[in-house]
Amino acid sequence: MSQYRRSTTPGATYFFTVVTYRRRKILTSPNCVDVLRNVIKEVKQTYPFKIDAWVVLPEHMHCMWTLPPDDADYSKRWGLIKTKFSKGLKPQLHREEWMTQSKQKHRESTIWQRRFWEHQIRDDEDYRTHMDYLHYNPVKHGLVKRVNDWPYSSFHRCVEKGVYSVQWGVNDINVEGEFGE
Repeated sequence: MSQYRRSTTPGATYFFTVVTYRRRKILTSPNCVDVLRNVIKEVKQTYPFKIDAWVVLPEHMHCMWTLPPDDADYSKRWGLIKTKFSKGLKPQLHREEWMTQSKQKHRESTIWQRRFWEHQIRDDEDYRTHMDYLHYNPVKHGLVKRVNDWPYSSFHRCVEKGVYSVQWGVNDINVEGEFGE
């Protein structure tokens, strides 16, 4: 088995992709969105991080976080977010027939894929590229025609702050790449 090494730079900004198990389209149901928001707030109280950007799609989400200067443990945060979300929605989302020996051994549910994809942001250009990719993702996946039409995105907050115009991504952008999907 290969030894996967994650980046561990304290205080860095990271881009993440987190996917549901079997790519189930569950994340944008109103109940799941509410539970996810509450779980993130709860985890941030104990293990702070700054949310630079976030988009939630039906079966995956992308986000960018900046960790505190003396902290690089995003895995702890993701573990807590995924565990608390799974416990909160187990009665509605767990599928016992999907439980494998491996899932039992690792004490997993049938809600999330085991791992997540992470990328440490290297510079301002990398930051901008990942922000654009993240926010354009609902259009890329055919969920909406305009970035501004997707409700589960930090794009709206970025428009309020003047980072993007409300029309960004309509005709003047070509965002390519996979970034861990």
